[in-house]
Amino acid sequence: MELIDRWVALAGSDTRTLGASLVARYTEPHRRYHTARHLAAVLDLVDELAGHADDADAVRFAAWFHDAVYNPERGDNEERSARLAERMLTDTDLPAPTVAEVARLVRLTESHAPGPGDRNGQVLCDADLAILAADPRSYAEYAAAVRAEYAFVPDELFERGRAQVLRALLDLPTLFHTPVGYDRYEHRARHNLKTELLLLPG
Repeated sequence: MELIDRWVALAGSDTRTLGASLVARYTEPHRRYHTARHLAAVLDLVDELAGHADDADAVRFAAWFHDAVYNPERGDNEERSARLAERMLTDTDLPAPTVAEVARLVRLTESHAPGPGDRNGQVLCDADLAILAADPRSYAEYAAAVRAEYAFVPDELFERGRAQVLRALLDLPTLFHTPVGYDRYEHRARHNLKTELLLLPG
């Protein structure tokens, strides 16, 4: 199913223009990993893990917005994406509490550390981080795409920053929080992160 059709199925045909605007954001030329392909992959996994969520549609909306604003030269992309969700979804028929939940979930993707009872957050974070458990070739492609998004950063600075990101992820008590996500992805993801960290120069 085309992305725009998936949006319409979720939000209604009267919001097609809004969905098209979101799809356009994920096709911005500076994106290499945070693209429409990534969005589709996250949506697929949210669908797969939806039975764990308390409000699967809220998680789906959050998936649509979680990288809607992406500028690698800024550190507030999640906050700006959450504000965009609040602004755009206010013009739909979604109840205000659902809009607030969507924005909260988008903000959560900055830390990827949902609480033990946050079933919606667990689904979104697992879907967003599933790439970390990819096979070696796909993981290498992911890492290269992230590096390409930060092409403006000198190698030494990028490697230092990337190492900090990898260590922060490895320091999380668990990377995945749904039962399916943990069983399927945790071991492989930690292996990939440790391998990338070992391969970084310096």
